[in-house]
Amino acid sequence: MTAPYPLAAAGTSGPLGFWAYLVILAAAAVGYLGIPFIGAAAIGFAAVLASQGKLNIAAVLVLAAIGCEIGGIAGWKIGDRWGRPLLEHPGPVLEWRKKTVAKGEQVYQKWGRAAVFVTPSVVSGALKMNFRQFAIWNFLAGIVLVLSVGPGAYGAGRVSTGHHDPVSLGMLIGGIAVAVTGIVLVKRYYRRRKARGSGAGTVVEPPGRAVHEDSRE
Repeated sequence: MTAPYPLAAAGTSGPLGFWAYLVILAAAAVGYLGIPFIGAAAIGFAAVLASQGKLNIAAVLVLAAIGCEIGGIAGWKIGDRWGRPLLEHPGPVLEWRKKTVAKGEQVYQKWGRAAVFVTPSVVSGALKMNFRQFAIWNFLAGIVLVLSVGPGAYGAGRVSTGHHDPVSLGMLIGGIAVAVTGIVLVKRYYRRRKARGSGAGTVVEPPGRAVHEDSRE
């Protein structure tokens, strides 16, 4: 018999479910710690499993959001404590780490606090972004990621298997709507920041200082 509520997925109490949820939490944290795409891929895959009744979509979304915030804060702490010496220390993927720092500086100069959406949290810490501001923006970025990828993948999984009920379609449309809304709001913030900068005169600041000043707005 089909469950009357599509969101009430099975498979939440067994050992497989426990380990699956633990992996979701860890993957989201690792993704926001500074390894791109792992978190988004894990959230999307878990949401598809939930659409097939193997996991609970609500649990997936909550744990993913918690993981994003934990990983982001841990990354900021690492960047703030060890910063450039760690990111530019000789070793594996040194060139990639150097390019990440340089790119992060450019993005922060251009986007200000909204750069949290697209830069590793370690870079935010290394550039000395205010912690309280970072925690808020990291939370917002995590919520946008979770509520766009999760529901979108869940709805796509349901629709692709022939479920065209209002909940499945609503989840798919809702996920897309969250992603679009997030992009629009970030771009609006950028335009406002750019307008303020133009009105006050363009002054090129070192990235670290720019982040400090932006965090006090």
